[in-house]
This record gives sequence, C-alpha cells and structure tokens, in this order.
Amino acid sequence: METSLRIRVRAGDPDAFGQLFDECASVVYRHAVRLTGDWGMADDIVSLTFLEAWRLRERLLPGDGSLRPWLLGIATNVTRNTTRAARRHQAALAKLPPPDPVPDLADEVTRRLADTEELAAAQKALRTMRRGEREVFTLCVWEGLDAATVAEALGVATGTVRARLSRARKRLRKLTELELVRGTDGTRGADGGAGQGAVQRAAMVGQIPVSRHQAARSTQEKKR
Repeated sequence: METSLRIRVRAGDPDAFGQLFDECASVVYRHAVRLTGDWGMADDIVSLTFLEAWRLRERLLPGDGSLRPWLLGIATNVTRNTTRAARRHQAALAKLPPPDPVPDLADEVTRRLADTEELAAAQKALRTMRRGEREVFTLCVWEGLDAATVAEALGVATGTVRARLSRARKRLRKLTELELVRGTDGTRGADGGAGQGAVQRAAMVGQIPVSRHQAARSTQEKKR
C-alpha cells in the first residue's frame, strides 16, 4: 500500500527507496527530458533527485497520497540547479581553444534523428517561455498532474498554476508549430501552404519519444 511505502520512506528504509525508484524513476526521467531536452542530463537528474529525496526523507509529510508529486517537485528543483551549472560549464568551455575535430561514429544518432528533431522544436519553444510557465506546462500537460498537485509540488498557489498553464498552452502551441515548420526542407504544398510533412509534424506538438500517449492527449486538449 502507498501509505506503508510512505512511512517506510520517511523512516529511511533502503528497500522502500528501492521500490520507490522502481516505480518512479521512469517518471522522473521523462520529466527531466522534457525540461532539458537532453537525455544524458536527464540520467544525471534522476540520480540526483533520488539522492536528494533520501536527504529530505524526514520532511516528507504523512498521508496516503502518491509520492510522485513529491519526487517531481524535487526533480524540478534539481533540474534548475543542474541547468544553471551546465550553463556555467559551457561558458567556461567557450573560453578554451576548440579541440581537434573527431568523427561521430555513433549509430544511435541516426536512430534517434527524427525524435530529436521533434524534441528540439519543442525545446526551442519552451526556452522562450518563463521558467514558471515551462515547469507548470510539463507537470500538468505532459505528466498529467492536476493544478492542486502541481501547486503542492512547486510550492505556489493553485490559482498561480492555472494562470501559468493557460498562458503556456497558448504560447507553446504557436511557437512549437512555427519551429516544426521552420525545421522542414522548405517544400510547400500546392496551395502555397506548408507541405504535408510540416503539417503532420505541427500536429505532434509536445510529443517526445519517451511518452507518445501523453503527446496525443496534449494535442487533443489543444483542439478543444
């Protein structure tokens, strides 16, 4: 039972944390990918999130609710810190002389090319939004959490979550569609509009490879 797991986690039971990881690691990973657009960084964020959860276990409030909002709140904070650290690291690297070019022989790049393009379009659009709107959108739309649960996870008012989500949906829909159209090969339809490929990509706003059913739900919400 979830209540039993919560009590065991608060008590620092290693087996309980193992169970929590098995149940929620993929959720945290998916959330991190959506916030950062970086699969490698998302792996680090998962590890850091569960380390931080262990450190903060005694602050976990009693109750019988799911532990997912608690973990996603921690993951959001970890992502903020990790992203800032990555920016500082990149700024430091930019001051160094460029390394000798090395051929990229990774077959995985080819296998993930299409998904990477879709994710890149959404990430470009997300980066133009305020951080609060971006976080609320990923938690409410992509993770499917309700406004009250997101408010608890982020430590803000429920009304603030609803307002940010409304603004984020309107802006992200338009911005992502523009990014997807810009990413096509420039082929246009007979009517002068964007080609069929661009239209199909625009219809997949919000979709990333780790959760396609969430993207479908997001697209349906936008059509309402």
